[in-house]
Amino acid sequence: MERTRLRRQVALTRQSLFDQGFLDEQFIQLEDLQDDANPNFVEEVVTLYYRDSARLITNIEKALEKNSLDFNKLDGFMHQFKGSSSSIGAKKVKAECTLFREYCRAGNGEGCTRTFQQIKKEYATLKRKLEAYFQVVRQAGPAETACWPK
Repeated sequence: MERTRLRRQVALTRQSLFDQGFLDEQFIQLEDLQDDANPNFVEEVVTLYYRDSARLITNIEKALEKNSLDFNKLDGFMHQFKGSSSSIGAKKVKAECTLFREYCRAGNGEGCTRTFQQIKKEYATLKRKLEAYFQVVRQAGPAETACWPK
């Protein structure tokens, strides 16, 4: 009974991440790669994303603090960050990254700074939501699979 309730909570939480625009179809593609041999694949990929992207965020913050902004350098960092975000299906983060890159191309430092604050907000919100989602997934345990009788 408890497992059924948890499975339902997993499904509802997952669907809300899509309904609220936090995730896109790339997340589904990651889930399709998960199997019995690697049951935590998606969580591991997301964990790596957050660990590795922290370095990019630091690099962007440092680049934005300089008096003379190097828009090519900022765009390069954001290109990497956008690619990483796209790989896990972080839809809102990816959209803000696109906007940031447009500001870089226009040489608009204020736009970059403002958009970067929004990126960090979306990034942190998604992290909290995914942490909660994976916690419920772990509580629910592995999904049962149907087997044909022998």
